[in-house]
Amino acid sequence: MTPHSHFPIGIFDSGVGGLTTAYALHSLLPHENIVYFGDVAHHPYGEKSASLLQNYTIKICDFLLQHKVKLILIACHSASSSSYITAKNYVGKRAIVMNVIDPVITHLKHHYRGKKIGLIGTKHTIHSQVYHHKIKELDANIVLSSLATPLLAPMIEEGYAGHNIIDAVLSNYLSQPELTDIQALLLACTHYPLIKHQIHQFYQSPINTSKSIILIDSAELTSKAVQATLKENQLLKSPSINSTEPHSHKFFVSDYTQSFVDSARHFFPKSVDFESYPLWD
Repeated sequence: MTPHSHFPIGIFDSGVGGLTTAYALHSLLPHENIVYFGDVAHHPYGEKSASLLQNYTIKICDFLLQHKVKLILIACHSASSSSYITAKNYVGKRAIVMNVIDPVITHLKHHYRGKKIGLIGTKHTIHSQVYHHKIKELDANIVLSSLATPLLAPMIEEGYAGHNIIDAVLSNYLSQPELTDIQALLLACTHYPLIKHQIHQFYQSPINTSKSIILIDSAELTSKAVQATLKENQLLKSPSINSTEPHSHKFFVSDYTQSFVDSARHFFPKSVDFESYPLWD
């Protein structure tokens, strides 16, 4: 344990999607405090250029460092694919920087050798080919077939998760030939776990013959990777530290939206403190 172990964990995403990772991390490490930044003003990240996402990332990292975070987690596949190296170089030794892609790649290496995996994500994530490049480096005979699903994240961000309109869009996307004969489907966007049950329902429908598809999302895998990294660096917060103080999380948004508030309160009903922080003014 180091003097910085009681510092919070910083997490950022373009909006509500990263809340799935934040919740998984909270469930695994309930004594850790979280500072979350949702860049709602610039959602969706999946439609932005790499240079623009890198600019956003640097500014958000600055904000999180002001809150003395010990680790910054880029809880967005689009930003992870374009801005991880930029963030690491910029932050330097001031905090550990992690992304949501590398834990998934490690998982695929150990559990999916020789299998065909489907991947759905934003246009940016798909076009970056980051998963294809990293899987190729594994030399694990994994066949990856990807499909951009750009309508999903904006609809989820607007609060349509669980609605019939999502079912119709999913049916169209998941029926595409790119996703036939797959053994698992990688949800390469942190928004997608919010509609995970609807994806399950599609694969369980009577007209679908692929009923044994395994869904892979990064939230649980990433939270375990964060735990291991904090332990390795002696930065895990002990339950005994500041035991008289309540464990709290702080949520900041670049633009206040009711859908973000409702989503955050769904995951963290007892510990939500919201603040609008327009970094871009």
